Amino acid sequence: MFAKTRSDPVVVPDDAIISIRGVTKQFGSHRVLEDVTYDVPRGKTTAILGPSGTGKSVMLKVIIGLLRPEAGQIYVDGDPVVGVSEKELLRIRRKFGVLFQDGALFGSMSLYDNIAFPLREHTKASEREIRVKVMEKAELVGLVAHLKKLPGEVSGGMKKRAGLARALVLDPEIILFDEPDSGLDPVRVAYLDELVNTAQAETGATFFIITHNIESVNRTAHYMGLLFRSKLVAFGPKEEMNAMDNPVVRQFFAGRARGPISMDEMAEGDSEDSGPAPASPGGGQAEPVGVSGD
Repeated sequence: MFAKTRSDPVVVPDDAIISIRGVTKQFGSHRVLEDVTYDVPRGKTTAILGPSGTGKSVMLKVIIGLLRPEAGQIYVDGDPVVGVSEKELLRIRRKFGVLFQDGALFGSMSLYDNIAFPLREHTKASEREIRVKVMEKAELVGLVAHLKKLPGEVSGGMKKRAGLARALVLDPEIILFDEPDSGLDPVRVAYLDELVNTAQAETGATFFIITHNIESVNRTAHYMGLLFRSKLVAFGPKEEMNAMDNPVVRQFFAGRARGPISMDEMAEGDSEDSGPAPASPGGGQAEPVGVSGD
């Protein structure tokens, strides 16, 4: 429905908030993404799946301008991302909130202060106004009773919820999820999926998820895409993807050993996939865009 070829004219559909056009990205001689083109529908949940090492994390970083592709362009709300000035790129990034795998919380701050951090850094809101926004998002993710706790005092699931609340606190148009189920058991993944659906419905924002968890995606996504060997195999509505007869799609969705996807490809780590990671304030994982002092 939304997938197009590189030869198509650069026309961004009205219902697309992110448009990827002919994107190619490589590190040295290793090509991670090759001629990838698709549109992310506005106000829906879209998931990009694929085996480890197929460019999922690189795709996310290219979209927000942390990595520059060798070819192609990304449009966010019709505005190009590749080749623009740093000032323009920062303006575009304000449209995003990001939930990284471990929540990327400041360990020395309470959950309340972690959620409040973007408001204090990027707005002139009073502490009274900040409290209203923090409590609103904390209630949405079910954390009101735990806001005084430090990240080290709560479970992995609570860290994810706090990270989501912080990603939402500036009311961005787009929320990016980097492997949101990482480190969670199946029950907590199911709870997180319910929360993702609730948050998307209540905010009306566009949710963009990179993952390899088929079961989770089938609970949350309206649209899906599958990356394999650096290329986009298919992209479309969830129902069409689940009914597709493509052998790569069928093998990956069914989790079968036999098919075009080999054991070596499944076993490849994400060191090539993720590319160079930006440094974080605390020396660990980078803070989400719109949260750190960008």
